[in-house]
Amino acid sequence: MKKIILITVLSISLFSCGKKEDNTNIDTLIASKNVTALQAKKGLIQADLAKIDEALAKLDVKKDEALVSVETVKDTVFSHYLEIQGSVDTKENILVQPEYQGTLLSLNVKAGQRVSKGQILGRIDDAGLSQQVASLENQYTLAKTTFERQKNLWNQKIGSEIQYLQAQTQMISAQRGVAQIKAQLSKTIIRAPFTGTIDEVFVEKGQVVAPSAQGLMRIVNLSNMYVSTSVPETYIGKLKVGTGVDVLLTSLGKTYKGKVRQIGNFVNPSNRSFGIEVGVPNPENLLRPNQVASLKITDYVSKNAVVIPTNVIQEDGEKNKYVYIVTNSNGKTGIAKKVIVKPGQSSDNVTEILSGLSAEDIIVTEGANAVSEGMKLNF
Repeated sequence: MKKIILITVLSISLFSCGKKEDNTNIDTLIASKNVTALQAKKGLIQADLAKIDEALAKLDVKKDEALVSVETVKDTVFSHYLEIQGSVDTKENILVQPEYQGTLLSLNVKAGQRVSKGQILGRIDDAGLSQQVASLENQYTLAKTTFERQKNLWNQKIGSEIQYLQAQTQMISAQRGVAQIKAQLSKTIIRAPFTGTIDEVFVEKGQVVAPSAQGLMRIVNLSNMYVSTSVPETYIGKLKVGTGVDVLLTSLGKTYKGKVRQIGNFVNPSNRSFGIEVGVPNPENLLRPNQVASLKITDYVSKNAVVIPTNVIQEDGEKNKYVYIVTNSNGKTGIAKKVIVKPGQSSDNVTEILSGLSAEDIIVTEGANAVSEGMKLNF
């Protein structure tokens, strides 16, 4: 209202300056102390003021009011996230190599086939090892029988100790020979190292195979997936095993809920970061090694936090952060009050307020730039 009165007074002054004879008349009337004439003159001036107020009302000139949008502050859970990119991977993704060189006699799988741990994938020609096993087993059987007889004689105090020890040594040597040749023979059988899916097969039946960079086939297990990435060293102490992570796969348009399962103990001096692994479920088998993932790692959680939109926080000339709240609220109107606040962390366009606001306070969210202390607010 002070501003309206000021505008009115200025209008009267301008009006009066345009009519010097009226000013002279007023001065003359005052000097004459003619009460009746002065009251008549006052009535004329008040009529002019009424016309000016009416004109201002039609023009909707309200310098002391503002139309704003408001929001009631609520207690809520506030979470702050570290956003970073990572790469999907699995530790069970290998090239199956032959442990024995020779001709591939059989190949029992094809690309896309599901296999179990220990399942036979193929066999390599043993080049006579199976016959050697039979021969060595016969030698072991004879050595064992000889030792048992010699032992019986030794127990009866018949024969010499050296004969007994020689028989024992020959039996043990034959036993080890059988075990050794069987170990070599087992290498001719190609088995699945873990349960998974045959992704590619690089050889054909009848082909001579040997350990190589290409290998025989690739086997992948997609049920034990994780995302690896590097985190700035400033987050040491903020991340723990079990910390929740949102994993967004842009290529799939899906977000998975994962958890930090491993935290590195070494800080890379070149980029001042340390590695982490985030375990990710893969129920639909849509994740693949080397996919790019966007991670949102929860590094701070506050329960019953006072949270407001970040863009409503303003700064005054003294570097104080403040917002406007509504006082004397009456339906759709109220009075603006400037409140100094202490912001905390920000995330997803909202900021936690550590002090200055309480739950159920009504804050100005839109139109705050046109608001001043004590102004009437319409919302």
